[in-house]
Amino acid sequence: MATLMESVVDSYNDLFINSRDPRVDGWLLMDSPWPTLFICLSYVFIVKVAGPYYMKSRPAFQLRNIIVIYNAFQVVFSTWIFFEVGMGGWFTGYSFRCQPVDYSNNPSAIRMVHASWWYYFSKFTEFFDTFFFVLHKKFEHVSTLHVIHHGCMPMSVWFGVKFTPGGHSTFFGFINTFVHIVMYTYYMLAAMGPRYRRYIWWKKYLTNLQMIQFIMIFAHAFQLCFTECNYPRAFMWWIGGHAVMFFFLFANFYIKAYLNGASKAKALLANGHSKMNGFSNGHIPNGITKLNGHANGHANGHANGHANGHANGHANGHANGHANGHVLADSEAFSVRARKLVCMNVDTALE
Repeated sequence: MATLMESVVDSYNDLFINSRDPRVDGWLLMDSPWPTLFICLSYVFIVKVAGPYYMKSRPAFQLRNIIVIYNAFQVVFSTWIFFEVGMGGWFTGYSFRCQPVDYSNNPSAIRMVHASWWYYFSKFTEFFDTFFFVLHKKFEHVSTLHVIHHGCMPMSVWFGVKFTPGGHSTFFGFINTFVHIVMYTYYMLAAMGPRYRRYIWWKKYLTNLQMIQFIMIFAHAFQLCFTECNYPRAFMWWIGGHAVMFFFLFANFYIKAYLNGASKAKALLANGHSKMNGFSNGHIPNGITKLNGHANGHANGHANGHANGHANGHANGHANGHANGHVLADSEAFSVRARKLVCMNVDTALE
């Protein structure tokens, strides 16, 4: 047992001491993986257990202005990181085919190291996406996809910054920050109120963009299976595997939210048209027939005799009018309900 423990300790030291990038020694949260793991687990506990329990008997917070400011900050922050990662290599000569890590202290390499750490730090700021959902009591948005995506990313990026803060793997952050610029722009406009809704008709295509990024990332990572490159293959599998997992999670969300949802909406609309046609064919002609019968009865009553006709016509007219009045009232009420069903838009149907 002692030999086994010594072997584990030696392997740990070899990995986290001998294989590390010494340029990040002493940087915030970089000396050990345990603080990052603890923060990620705390995030999951807060958004899935503690947060919903705290908000259970409390009204939802109104945080529109804070959310708008937060999303504006994320747009600016993501734009700056995208620019820094680009200037650290992807705008200035990085190879999309094979890019080893530059472990030197030249300015562009150091710039990429700093950009990689800030990308890692940005994964913590994104936790507020979920915190706002909890404070708004929108627990349905705190889905498995959402929590896995946000909860895994800081731990995943930590390893990249610790061992390979540059080179091939930074393509992930380069593409991801660009997508986040678009994504947080959408969230900002959505939070600004109904008058800005006309500018965010492209929500569906935002999910498409997120899936495209994962296709680009795992294609870029797995090309090293067919290319000789002085780059750790473990990170190829790590990044490529993450991209495949997130692609299928987002694809599953897309199918449920847009393809299945659209099919249900069309079925509701078709059913509504069918009910409206049945109403028209069944109720309206019958009502008209009763009105015609009442008119003919009234005329015949006058023809058969003024006294009797007047008495019978008055009595029959009152009775028939009262009955037909109820028929028309019921018809009108059903007409309103049928018209609401037929005119229902897709969003209402999905509710």
